[in-house]
Amino acid sequence: MTEFISAVSAIVWSPALIYLCLGAGLYFSIRTRFMQVRGFKEMIRLMFEGEKSPSGVSSFQALTMSLSGRVGTGNIAGVATAITFGGPGAVFWMWMVAFLGASTAYVESTLAQIYKETDDSGQYRGGPAYYIEKCMGVRWYAWVFALVTAIATGLLLPGVQANSIATAVNNAWGVPPAVSAACMVVLLGFIIFGGVKRIAAFAGVVVPFMALAYVLVALVITIINIDQVPSMIALIFKSAFGLEAGFGAVLGLAVEWGVKRGVYSNEAGQGTGPHPAAAAEVSHPAKQGYVQAFSVYVDTLLVCSATAFMILSTGKYNVQGPDKTMLVNNLPGMETGPGYTQAAVEAVLPGFGASFVALALMFFAFTTIVAYYYMAETNIAYINRKIHRPWMLLVLKFMVIAAVIYGSVRSAGVAWDLGDIGVGLMAWLNIIAILIIQKPALLALKDYEAQKKAGVDPVFDPERLGIKNADLWRERNLKVGSKPRQP
Repeated sequence: MTEFISAVSAIVWSPALIYLCLGAGLYFSIRTRFMQVRGFKEMIRLMFEGEKSPSGVSSFQALTMSLSGRVGTGNIAGVATAITFGGPGAVFWMWMVAFLGASTAYVESTLAQIYKETDDSGQYRGGPAYYIEKCMGVRWYAWVFALVTAIATGLLLPGVQANSIATAVNNAWGVPPAVSAACMVVLLGFIIFGGVKRIAAFAGVVVPFMALAYVLVALVITIINIDQVPSMIALIFKSAFGLEAGFGAVLGLAVEWGVKRGVYSNEAGQGTGPHPAAAAEVSHPAKQGYVQAFSVYVDTLLVCSATAFMILSTGKYNVQGPDKTMLVNNLPGMETGPGYTQAAVEAVLPGFGASFVALALMFFAFTTIVAYYYMAETNIAYINRKIHRPWMLLVLKFMVIAAVIYGSVRSAGVAWDLGDIGVGLMAWLNIIAILIIQKPALLALKDYEAQKKAGVDPVFDPERLGIKNADLWRERNLKVGSKPRQP
């Protein structure tokens, strides 16, 4: 079974998906005139704009909900894995997929805002399934995405996060995986049975605090090893292009693992980010597009880079060649995953490193599990729009809990392969969809920039832009009895 799962993962993550992720990011960067560069200041400003409403959360809460899904075990264990199998050059390709992927995140998140709707309880819901049905008009494709995402985020992906938590806690404090699983289940049950508002409140407190603390510790370790930084940066760039003799054998793997772990971590194009993006209360869809583009930067350029710098500056890593021989270090007792990061921090701050990384991973990975539940719940809500089977949400809750228990006690290899399959399938389905239906997001960007240039706070009128099936926005404009300003 293990070999079969690995084979399926390899098929899903063929070179075609690598090229699709990078190609889509480059294409959207050109189409948006590199909004991820031009709009950086606007991203920061919009992050703190807007208030929550009875139907939606604030822009900042939507950002933290998104970050809780993006910032997880991929930022710690995933970076270590990428370095192991792709060499230090994999870090460069993680940066590249983040830079290009920020424009992809803008497109998918803006589409989610344009085509969002309210559920039976009056809460905003949206995501790829919604915009595929409403914009592409292919309902069966939307159902396929909804089912794949419900299975991926409800069953396959939580196990990866739980496995990393159990491993890190066991490394730091010797806690048996079964005990870690039991603690996670109790806390997870309390949160997911509390609804989206509780999820947003939890993420809004935990994610910013832990991310800031993690980056600060990484900064301290990097400063302590400041003499290693110039050679470390040179090593990343040289090995990314095969210019470092020791890593020539893994040049292709540097691209593959950098993109794979980059997409797994920052989720640009994967289709997960649009779910919390749709929950935000904003006056114009592009506002949340900007904010979600920024979340990709936070995830990869800050948190992933923090992990990479700690590992590389301390030398606490192994690099394995295609023939499974060690190209560098072969440090005894070192297994790929959170152990690398724990060893790196422990080497500089003895007695602190293993516990700190375990604590960071607990918060990062656990909030990701909560975010995965919310994404799975949103897709179940999409399916329930037509068939009205409330029991499906109860089944989902217990499915996520079962996945956490299973992932905690299974091997890391199986957990990661299952997670890769889920991420890969979602990326295939979503990127193809947004390449087909990109026009409304690009129109929204042009409209937003025109209104900003005119000196007004942008508001959205889909009818004026010729965007059809944006029913919630059309009805809201009619309800307030006013038309958005003309740019």
